[in-house]
Amino acid sequence: MPPDEAVSYEPVSVKAVLAEMKDTAELLIDLSYSAVLLGSDDIAEEVLALEERMDVLHLQARMSLLMAARNPSDAEALAPVLGVVGAAEKISDAAGDIAKVVLEDVGLPPAMQATLPEAVETLVRATVADGSAYAGRTLGDLNLETATGVRVIAIRRRGEWLLNPDATTELEAGDVLLARGPDAGIAEVYDAATGEEYEPPTAPEPAIEDLERAVDSIVLMKNMSELAVDLAYGAVLFDSEAVAEEVLELEAEVDALQSRFEAWTLRAAGRVEDPISLRGLVRLASATEVISDAALEISEGVLRGLGTHPVVAAAVEESDEVIVREAVASGSPIDETTLGDREVKTETGMRVIAIRRPTDQPTGKHSTEWVLSPGPATAVHAGDVLIAKGTRSGAERLSTLCEG
Repeated sequence: MPPDEAVSYEPVSVKAVLAEMKDTAELLIDLSYSAVLLGSDDIAEEVLALEERMDVLHLQARMSLLMAARNPSDAEALAPVLGVVGAAEKISDAAGDIAKVVLEDVGLPPAMQATLPEAVETLVRATVADGSAYAGRTLGDLNLETATGVRVIAIRRRGEWLLNPDATTELEAGDVLLARGPDAGIAEVYDAATGEEYEPPTAPEPAIEDLERAVDSIVLMKNMSELAVDLAYGAVLFDSEAVAEEVLELEAEVDALQSRFEAWTLRAAGRVEDPISLRGLVRLASATEVISDAALEISEGVLRGLGTHPVVAAAVEESDEVIVREAVASGSPIDETTLGDREVKTETGMRVIAIRRPTDQPTGKHSTEWVLSPGPATAVHAGDVLIAKGTRSGAERLSTLCEG
């Protein structure tokens, strides 16, 4: 936020502010890594614009929460909420640091771009042209997600951000769309929106083994940090100490990965022409580790037995991308299949981020185990509880799939 921009207290809905902060933080993670992997100054600029918006939201949330605390009991109940607010701001700052790697030409080795196909789903920034077939039509009419697999995750219109576009959102000429999806679908949407041919970035081959390992470490840190943020909001929504403990484990693993990354980078520094060119990797790893720390901060209230304040749970429920849990019923369409066989992500638009699975102990007692980041080959059985993230309409389709 520009230092000369004044922000004064005004009555606002804390739930609405928290929901917008959650949506903005998650969008910032997507945009910042995409800016790096695509080498896009345009997307990096969008990150900094959203970071300024997050600064305003952060101040509004803090002022409202301070006004709400009137006694020690209020302070205890609102302390975890302040943690969630502060964590979203940390994610925003980390995303800004990642974007500046691109904007300040700090430098990244070609190996970073070589990881593009497996590191992030393609994200594109497209401006709706005057003569576009999209202008004047709603996202529901266009049905992009079903027809192309591409989802419009945000729209910037006349300097203002729309973070939760839905089926009723009508597109206008001049809208800047941020869309995410498979390459083929991205090309189709970009062409239709802008009237120009989409040119995918080229990915060079990595050359130094130690450097390739360092980059692989960052990619794994990125994936684990994103999963930690998703699970942290899930822990808050469901007031689940078990999910919060998984966030704690992921944060510890990201710390260990950062140590391995530092070792690989130092070894690679002696074999590159210009070791200073590795500064971008170092900054990227540091910012990624901050994101995993922020995820732990989101779930800290649950871990420490303070529970979840109702306003936080309500904000997560009402945010753009919802987090749901669905129990798999015996005889349901998904029972005794795999996520890939049922094409869950394609059919519902929901991404299963974890599965809680009941297990039998030798003593006869029941316990549970967690499957994190399940893939297409992950089997699903009756009694499993799927924790998934996506749109509200997708959540309804997933519920139908899991019902008996």
